[in-house]
Amino acid sequence: MSEAHSSGPIQAIVIGASAGAVDALLQILPVLPKNYVLPLMIVVHLRPDSESTLAGLLAARCQIAVKEAEDKEPIRAGTAYLAPPNYHLLVEPDFRLSLSSDEPVLFSRPSIDVLFESAADAYGSEVAGVILTGGNSDGARGLQAIEAAGGVLLVQTPSSASTSAMPQAALQACPSARALSLPEIADVLKTELSEGIR
Repeated sequence: MSEAHSSGPIQAIVIGASAGAVDALLQILPVLPKNYVLPLMIVVHLRPDSESTLAGLLAARCQIAVKEAEDKEPIRAGTAYLAPPNYHLLVEPDFRLSLSSDEPVLFSRPSIDVLFESAADAYGSEVAGVILTGGNSDGARGLQAIEAAGGVLLVQTPSSASTSAMPQAALQACPSARALSLPEIADVLKTELSEGIR
C-alpha cells in the first residue's frame, strides 16, 4: 500500500449481502440524499433464475438512482448499481462496469469477492467495502483485498444481522473492520464517506 494514497477521499462504495439483504439495504440506501456524491456497486446473492425485481423495489424507496448494472456502463456518482442475477459484477480500471459469466465463486454468481477484488484493483485506497447479513463466507476475501489496498472496511455487527455467518467471516478475516449496526453504517455512508472523512 502506498502511503501517499492511504488517506485520499473515498470515491466509491461496494456492498455485499445475502440472506436478509433486502431488509438490510432498505435500512441503508433510502437514507442517502438525492445529491449523494458517491457511486455504490452492490452484489446480492440471488438464484440464477430469479426475476430482476430488486432494483425496482429499492428504487421506489430511494432518493438516489438504483438500477441493474449494464456491461461497459460508466460509473456515475449518486447511483447504486446492482449485479444482475447469474452475472459477476466487476469494476474495470477505466471505471466502467463489466459483467462476467465466469464460474461461480463459493457457489455464488454474482460473487461479492469478485466485485470487491476488482474494486480494490481499480480504486486502491479510495474504496469502501461493506459486508452485510448473509449465510456464507463470500466477501471475506474481497474485504481483505480492500484492506490490503488501504480502503475503508465496514461490517454489520453479527448480532444485528438476520444471518450472521457472512459478517462473522468478514470480521475474522479483517479484525480491523468497523463493526456497526445498519443505522450506523447508513450514517457513515451518508456523512463521513461522502464528506471525505475516513
